[in-house]
Amino acid sequence: MRIVVKVGTSTLAHPTGRLNIRRVEALVKVLSDLKNAGSQLVLVSSGAIGMGVGKLNLPGRPADMPTKQAAAAVGQCELMYTYDKLFAGYNHTVAQLLLTAEDVNFPQRRQNFENAVHRLLELNALPIVNENDAVATDEVGVSTTIGENDTLSAIVARCVGADLLILLSDIDGLYTADPRKDGGAKLIPEVREITPELRALAGSPGSALGTGGMATKLNAAEIAMACGCDMVIANGQRPELLYDVAEGKHTGTRFIGRRDRI
Repeated sequence: MRIVVKVGTSTLAHPTGRLNIRRVEALVKVLSDLKNAGSQLVLVSSGAIGMGVGKLNLPGRPADMPTKQAAAAVGQCELMYTYDKLFAGYNHTVAQLLLTAEDVNFPQRRQNFENAVHRLLELNALPIVNENDAVATDEVGVSTTIGENDTLSAIVARCVGADLLILLSDIDGLYTADPRKDGGAKLIPEVREITPELRALAGSPGSALGTGGMATKLNAAEIAMACGCDMVIANGQRPELLYDVAEGKHTGTRFIGRRDRI
C-alpha cells in the first residue's frame, strides 16, 4: 500500500512552538514499523514556522511575512534534522522535498516532482514534503502558493498515486458539530460525498501555530476522493492509530475514494 501521511503543527509541537519530543518519537516509530511491514510512505509535514517560532524565541506566530519566512527557514532545518536523526535510528533514510504551487501546477515541473518521489520510493527512502514557506508566500499570489498542508498532502497523494491519505490532526475526525463547544457532537465515521451540508459543519482554522481547519480537510478530501484515494482524519495525539487506519479499521472519519475515477 502507498500511503501519504500528513502531520500538522498541533501534533508536532507544544503550544510554545517547541518540539513535542515524545509524540514525534512515537510517530516516527509507528511510521518506521509500517514501512518495515512493506508500505510505501510519503510524509507531508507541517511545523516549520511553528518550530522556527520556538527556535527563535518569538512570542508567537509572526504577523509580518518576512518574519514568517525567517521562522520557516530556521524551523525547516530543525524539522529535518529531527526526522533524519529519529528515522535513522530505525534504519530508514529520509529525503526532503520543498514545493511551491508552480511545482504542481506546471506539467513539466510536476513531472519532475513525480519522477523524484517515485525514484525515492524505489530506493526505499521516505520522502518528506513541505511547502517552501521561505519563498512561497501569500503576498506572491495564489498561483504560486498552496497555502496549507492539508491541500498539499492531497495534491501529493494524487501525484504519487496513493491508495490512502491520512491527515493527523488535533481532533478525532469530522463531527456533526464542534466537539470542543458542543457536548452532543457525534463523530461521522464514513463519508462518500462532500455535500453542502458537510461543508457547513466545517469550523474555523485550527491552532494558533497552525493554519489548517476542517474546511481545508474537506477540500483535501475532495481532491483525494476524485482520484480514487481514500482519506482518513485521525487524532495525531495517538500515532498508534495509524496501524488501525492502515488496516481499514473504523478510526476517525474515512472519506471513500471514487473507484470509478481510477
